[in-house]
Amino acid sequence: MKVLHLEENHPALIEGLQALGFQNDGAYTDSLDEIMAKLDQYDGLVIRSKYPIDEAFLAQAKKLKFIGRVGAGLENIDVKAVASRNIHLINAPEGNRNAVGEHALGMLLSLMNRLKAAHASIQSGQWDREGHRGWELSGRTVGIIGYGNTGKSFAKKISGFTVNTLCYDILENMGDEYARQVDWKTLQAECEIISLHTPQTELTRGMIDKTFIANMAHPFWLLNTARGSAVVTEDLVAGLKSRKIMAAGLDVLEYETQSFSSIFKGGKLPPALQYLMEADHVLLTPHVAGWTRESHLKLATTIVEKVKKLFF
Repeated sequence: MKVLHLEENHPALIEGLQALGFQNDGAYTDSLDEIMAKLDQYDGLVIRSKYPIDEAFLAQAKKLKFIGRVGAGLENIDVKAVASRNIHLINAPEGNRNAVGEHALGMLLSLMNRLKAAHASIQSGQWDREGHRGWELSGRTVGIIGYGNTGKSFAKKISGFTVNTLCYDILENMGDEYARQVDWKTLQAECEIISLHTPQTELTRGMIDKTFIANMAHPFWLLNTARGSAVVTEDLVAGLKSRKIMAAGLDVLEYETQSFSSIFKGGKLPPALQYLMEADHVLLTPHVAGWTRESHLKLATTIVEKVKKLFF
């Protein structure tokens, strides 16, 4: 069988598929039109986020038996259209869950201890100890929204800090030894830290907005290593200015391009984005929470193993 790769991944992915007997072709620099013209030759497709896999795309993929998404999110794929054609859809949330959990923890500790602001202060020639007094994580109540692979990874990592961890998920019976599942109101009533670990869906789009922020009983720290669309940035900025949101760690932003390759699209930046870039109680990273050297390999090998289970 022939597999078409639309974006480069760890070499172990192609090596693993070759070992299973697949022919692998790369289309890393091909235009969408060029890809569409040859799609009907392929049994498998390996993607990240470069192109939308929609009805028009799938109509050209007449032989396709599987799609491998090297990552967790499926928002660029018409999942129903894929299923209606009996195409197997594979993703790899297991591959980067550890990386995301570590990144979220690192962001949280950095924000609570004001490391970014303290570093900048010293760089400017100041030695302000009292101005950079931080907060301890121990004893806090942490709320995790979305308790799948990355949510569970984060919960396990913070369990050593003597925290009370709650989780909210649309699926029932998701809680475990590291987090107690609660309803939305309980989460808002008790939590001092909120960490997002949700996919991008219509339910999650804009869920952290001015209403959510107002209904939080306590000032809180916010982490988002999920999708930028989950947070209404202007409402986030208002919460940061009022200090209802103590600080925010954002690996993802609603301004990202579809392929997550940039937030800079030319011209003047939106005022809310400009604020996030300048605020000393905001920590930004360029969608790299799941982008470690180790996860690069794990994502590739996870796809190979799932393809192997499908066909062998």
